[in-house]
Amino acid sequence: MEKPNQTSPLVEFILLGLSAHPKLEKTLFALILLTYLVTLLGNGVLILVTVLDSRLHTPMYFFLGNLSFLDICYTTSSIPLVLDVFLTPKKTIPFSACAIQMFLSFSMAGTECVLLGMMAFDRYVAICNPLRYPVVMRKAVYVPMASSSWLAGGANSLVQISLAVQLPFCGDNVINHFTCEILAVLKLACADISINVVSMGVANVIFLGVPVLFISVSYVFIIATILRIPSAEGRKKAFSTCSAHLTVVIIFYGTLFFMYGKPKSKDSQGADKEDLSDKLIPLFYGVVTPMLNPIIYSLRNKDVKAGVRNLVSQKYFSR
Repeated sequence: MEKPNQTSPLVEFILLGLSAHPKLEKTLFALILLTYLVTLLGNGVLILVTVLDSRLHTPMYFFLGNLSFLDICYTTSSIPLVLDVFLTPKKTIPFSACAIQMFLSFSMAGTECVLLGMMAFDRYVAICNPLRYPVVMRKAVYVPMASSSWLAGGANSLVQISLAVQLPFCGDNVINHFTCEILAVLKLACADISINVVSMGVANVIFLGVPVLFISVSYVFIIATILRIPSAEGRKKAFSTCSAHLTVVIIFYGTLFFMYGKPKSKDSQGADKEDLSDKLIPLFYGVVTPMLNPIIYSLRNKDVKAGVRNLVSQKYFSR
């Protein structure tokens, strides 16, 4: 493949996807399409349940509804493009469309990091200070908390993508990925990206390190409080209110840390070797995790299960 003129700015990128593994592409296309449909259905049902069931009009389920909507937005910002790449090997994407896709994906990921921290605070107050819960987590508090999560994720994404699009891309235009993943795009810049690296490092500390620390401290107090409950039934009930959130946190952050903390091998020229796992791990994070969230909350929460049963039985639609 010919490279564009070195002096001319790029107007489009080529998404390589898994063009070197055509058989795997067909299998992944079917699996990802099915997963995407399940994600839309599961999170859509969860949103309807939290809106229609008056018993779920509480801070915890308000955050859960936001998480479900966030998962729908995140997957929709990238999965249709991934499916299109599977159908059309070496798919071209305009520079502007690539920037928009990066912004949306990066924004949703940052928002989820903050939102999971907000949900941990909600569980901390509910278990460690139950008598103060109605006062601390009133509507005037939890609505701005959720809004600030969206604003923080959007603001961080705007900064990172603004820095990225200002770089000159005048050489290779082949992105060795399914989507316009920001790390894969930065590798193509024909200029110093040290500012971008520092900026993303700071953002990772703020959006990964701080929430993980906050969640960890919250759950230390939560577990200590649960262990002081005298009855086994009381401990089980208390833990059941936060076990779903803890499971989602472990899956979400575990995948993120593995994806960005995985050491890169170098060849003799010092260039990063892209192997199959470098593509499939982010794909797992962007496809499977959003699908698991509603399943986890449905299986581990009797109120959600009751709401889903009511919705399936058309209790609300028969009115």
